[in-house]
Amino acid sequence: MSRTLVVTNDLPPRAGGIQAFVHGLALRRPPGSVVVYAPRWPGSDAFDLRQPYPVVRHPGPLMLPLPSVARRAAALVRAHRCDTVVFGAAAPLGLLAPAMRAAGARRIVMLTHGHEASWAVTPLFRQVLARIGGHADMVTYLGEYTRGRLAGVISPAKLVRLAPGVDTDLFHPGAGGDGVRKAYGLGDRPVVVCVSRLVPRKGQDVLVRAWPRVLRAVPDAVLLLVGGGPSRRRLERAARGLGDSVRITGPVPWHALPAHFDAAQVFAMPCRTRLRGIDAEGLGIVYLEASATGLPVVAGRSGGAPDAVRHGETGLIVNGAAPAQVAAALISLLADPARARAMGESGRAWITREWTWDLVAARFAELVDQA
Repeated sequence: MSRTLVVTNDLPPRAGGIQAFVHGLALRRPPGSVVVYAPRWPGSDAFDLRQPYPVVRHPGPLMLPLPSVARRAAALVRAHRCDTVVFGAAAPLGLLAPAMRAAGARRIVMLTHGHEASWAVTPLFRQVLARIGGHADMVTYLGEYTRGRLAGVISPAKLVRLAPGVDTDLFHPGAGGDGVRKAYGLGDRPVVVCVSRLVPRKGQDVLVRAWPRVLRAVPDAVLLLVGGGPSRRRLERAARGLGDSVRITGPVPWHALPAHFDAAQVFAMPCRTRLRGIDAEGLGIVYLEASATGLPVVAGRSGGAPDAVRHGETGLIVNGAAPAQVAAALISLLADPARARAMGESGRAWITREWTWDLVAARFAELVDQA
């Protein structure tokens, strides 16, 4: 049996889209064929005990391409006789690839996300990314946006598409939203939800700025911001005059996220590109999860986000830096529940047709089983 070592900084119980992506790939490999090397994180011991694959935890919360990390990873390649090493994110841990080959790995596969696309247009990081890509047999990309950026740095012959899957049994209409609405005292008020880390690129600040316009059209609407992050205090200050129409939940356990999606009528994350193109959305797995839950989505036109939305069919793509445009999109969906439901149904059908984990797992198997 071919065996794979996954070397990654991104694994639950740490929350995030990349973490869920890497975990989903490992979870769907044949029993006994994969081992994961990842940093220690609060709650990791309990999480690891529940997994069908072994997890070896690094002593600290972050792994860098240092000799000590290389030695530990190489020892795992030898101990488990791994044919293939998969880096959960190419940058920066892909710099360890030569040590993995020296330990016996015959195939190196590297996953990329939004930050590698940013590295590709940043002079110093661009050189490092080119070096990383030179060590790989295959490098994955999320969509056409990320492929376009990577192809100028990494040989196009090495690039293959591998985007996250969505668990349609977990994210589905009726996933527990009534309980969330009751917990937050939302009653039957119309709700717009944003599930994401609270950072400027994701656009929660623009949602708050747009919200007074939304309230003038839909006075009882509620904006539910789900997640934690460095922007929380700033958002709380910005929303102070909006009363209970804006709720910020703070971090929510991953298993509770489907119910939070299901509590809303519309999902919105008006992401925007920042820092002259360096800070852009790689894809936006939350748009896909929202669609799987039967919600219409409002997405910002940033990076690869448009790859996760069919404009006018599963949702609306807007200028995430324009509060008036964001507000207009939200009002159009809240004021026309039939249209919103139709978009949600189209989104659910699209996800079950093209974004299921079965499809993603099959593509991943093609990459790692060639050793």
